[in-house]
Amino acid sequence: MKRSFIVIVLVSLFSSVYAQELVTLEQAIALALENNYDVRIAKTNLKAASTDNNFALAAFLPQLNGVGNYTVNDTDQEFRFENTANNRSGNAKSISYGGSLQLVWTLFDGTRMFATRERIEQLERQGTLQVKEQMVNTISAIITNYYDVIRQKQQLRAIQEQMSVNEERVKLAERKLQVGTGAKPELLQARVDLNAQRASVVQQETLINQLKENLNTLLDMKLPVSYDVADTILIDTSLQRDEVLGKVNTDNYGLLASQRSLFISQLAIKERKAELLPTLNFVGAYTVTHNDNVRLINPFSALQSDFQGINYGLTLNIPILNAFNTQRLVQQSRIAYDRQQLLFEQQRTTTNAAARNAYTNYQNALSILTIEEENILLAKENVSIALESFKRGISTFIELRTAQQSLETAYNRLINARYNAKVAETELLRLSGALLK
Repeated sequence: MKRSFIVIVLVSLFSSVYAQELVTLEQAIALALENNYDVRIAKTNLKAASTDNNFALAAFLPQLNGVGNYTVNDTDQEFRFENTANNRSGNAKSISYGGSLQLVWTLFDGTRMFATRERIEQLERQGTLQVKEQMVNTISAIITNYYDVIRQKQQLRAIQEQMSVNEERVKLAERKLQVGTGAKPELLQARVDLNAQRASVVQQETLINQLKENLNTLLDMKLPVSYDVADTILIDTSLQRDEVLGKVNTDNYGLLASQRSLFISQLAIKERKAELLPTLNFVGAYTVTHNDNVRLINPFSALQSDFQGINYGLTLNIPILNAFNTQRLVQQSRIAYDRQQLLFEQQRTTTNAAARNAYTNYQNALSILTIEEENILLAKENVSIALESFKRGISTFIELRTAQQSLETAYNRLINARYNAKVAETELLRLSGALLK
């Protein structure tokens, strides 16, 4: 009965594992670009800039306003003449109403409208670059998190592999103790080591679940509740230094967005300088008015009057003195441009230095990986020899345990070397803008 229960539990566990949906890196990236909050915020900012750009041409169009009025005049009036017989006084009341269309069209404003139009267009282009920059950063984060899960899965398999050796150590120690050729401390130490690895398995499984949850958070929880990732860390070993570093200044979206900010600052100077020049407007109006004199004091006033007509002309506004405010704003815009120039140069220097360091890390990681791949084979062979020697009674359990510890260390270094090489590759591709194709 007990054996049947264990079989049922094992079958349930394996069914749960195989029921997990496999999520590829490409699927995770696609979900992130669609659902990641940082990407969506960047897209929303771009949408705002695009909306401004869509309406930017309105600056070249005239302003047309409609005005309506309705007025009631109720006043006491008195008229005096030399001939007092003609004097009049009393209450007069009139009602007037009408409307007008008023047009103002700026014909020249020192080319400010053109500079504003171009600045708004450049802001939209900058927004596009910022969206791409955020996409690249998000892809980098997804790759790093995804392969971190794989790294911990490989670590779990390494622990489980070493557990099998410790289980055999326990069996051998028990048999030796039974036949009188072993010592109890050997058995106790073997069991302690086995229990430590069992605890490590639980801790490792917990860590894997936490990393999966972190990955799912980056995707706005769009992955299944239970899912699995691939088993292998794929590394591109063909990246060339000159080719990759050459793309940093041309394809790095952060640098391109900063360079666009520099151009926008230049346009802001043009806008401010345009305020020093005259502004020429065409103005016009079409007016309709009707007036009813309900009560008259002056017998010569009309009972009703109507007026309609058009007036138009040009107005020229010449700035002469405004407490030097315009000159101050021009100087401030130039200072802002100089500051942006420094920020761009600083970012370019920092980014290029980061790219060179990333390539050095990439090369070193590949070299270390080659060494660790060779070292793991040696460590495995060493454990195999030590285990056989222990079975035959040629070596002690201390020698076997030392070989196991060397294998554990070799596994840790190899798995970390693979992951570090992938992280270095990803960072290099991020800085060169190659993650977003």
